[in-house]
Amino acid sequence: MAHLLSASCSLKLSPREKISFKHCNLGSTKFTPSFTLQCSKSSFKRFVHQGKNPQRLNLVHATAVPLNQEMKAQSGTGSLENTENASGRRRVMVIGGDGYCGWATALHLSNKNYDVAIVDNLVRRLFDHQLGLDSLTPIASIHNRIRRWKALTGKTIELFIGDICDFEFLAETFKSFKPNAVVHFGEQRSAPYSMIDRSRAVFTQHNNVIGTLNVLFAIKEFGEECHLVKLGTMGEYGTPNIDIEEGYITVTHNGRTDTLPYPKQAGSFYHLSKVHDSHNIAFTCKAWGIRATDLNQGVVYGVRTDETALHEELCNRFDYDAVFGTVLNRFCVQAAVGHPLTVYGKGGQTRGYLDIRDTVQCVELAIANPAHRGEFRVFNQFTEQFSVRDLAALVTKAGEKLGLKVETISVPNPRVEAEEHYYNAKHTKLIELGLKPHFLSDSLLDSLLNFAVQYRDRVDTKQIMPSVSWKRIGVKPLTVKA
Repeated sequence: MAHLLSASCSLKLSPREKISFKHCNLGSTKFTPSFTLQCSKSSFKRFVHQGKNPQRLNLVHATAVPLNQEMKAQSGTGSLENTENASGRRRVMVIGGDGYCGWATALHLSNKNYDVAIVDNLVRRLFDHQLGLDSLTPIASIHNRIRRWKALTGKTIELFIGDICDFEFLAETFKSFKPNAVVHFGEQRSAPYSMIDRSRAVFTQHNNVIGTLNVLFAIKEFGEECHLVKLGTMGEYGTPNIDIEEGYITVTHNGRTDTLPYPKQAGSFYHLSKVHDSHNIAFTCKAWGIRATDLNQGVVYGVRTDETALHEELCNRFDYDAVFGTVLNRFCVQAAVGHPLTVYGKGGQTRGYLDIRDTVQCVELAIANPAHRGEFRVFNQFTEQFSVRDLAALVTKAGEKLGLKVETISVPNPRVEAEEHYYNAKHTKLIELGLKPHFLSDSLLDSLLNFAVQYRDRVDTKQIMPSVSWKRIGVKPLTVKA
């Protein structure tokens, strides 16, 4: 059972299991003796082996609910009624709300007067410790982030710490919070991470596919009216030599016509996990009447939103390494520290891109305009298309304006992908719902570069060059060289 996480509670350990405080330190978040903690046997799960000494990840199963709701949360059973709370606000659960896109989205929705709960196992912080990485920006603990948001705005974000692959935890979370919508960012989101070795490939598939399956079953059992907003990826489509439609394509074959899911050509074990998610969601919408929106998101850049800029403790993470950093963010940091921009291969790889401010806007639009019961919608979520060469040229020009000497080098492509290809993806549905895009401009590039310059003393240049190869993926567990 999930127990209360509250600043007014004392530390209680389950008599069934004993756990030392050193095992409760996930990432940079240290749990203090100010909350109730119970660890079940399922909490002690082998995570990823490191060399000869396996590391174990002990997840804390806790829920953050108001004190006067504790008994109700622990005893609640049955289906949830999909109704607004007494204040008339809709309730949105953000799974993966401690991550790059999830944190910005949680604050944005809270600022828009949704009742928000973050569900996260804080494992993204552990990845940094495993691989010797760090965000360009210093990141406050999730507890301090939420407390600062409350102090600045008076708005409360509830916090549930645990693993959605543990259905008992997820069920208690659903019964406690009773969401009208679930925004699902809670997946391992790096293609290079999924290609390091067998253990991380397996972890990515298990975490992403089983976690999403659990969310679907939780909606079926405890909130059948709940709308799932799932963050997919444009990488599901690959780079076909025809236009990419939004989720579906109408084909005529042997004189017969049908509208079918657009063919998927995933390029990594991570992207394959997203394809499996899409198939599972589509099936449950048809079989169970779940309402779902799949947001096939492009490559996200930027760090600031209106909400994260309010205080340094609300600052979002900014990844620049070759495992988790997206290309434009990486190029800006490379330019700031005088490292040549690392263009993989020919640099003709073309993708859809969007500002993180548009990520949060798209999610809000999907929630405000929910899918119908049994409907599986697919929106392609990006605003512009660029090749890697295009981005390198834009960063070079912007850097020179700021007095930076920016050079570009071609490095062997660690991925297996077409380096020159046709790419034309449709992305009209979110525009039709009211998306007001922030296009990549000179002023935005100046802002990103200035931000990178501000924090360049925190850059570890050893993390810039690619170290994960698609073709040399290991069987034995590996640690990326620091």
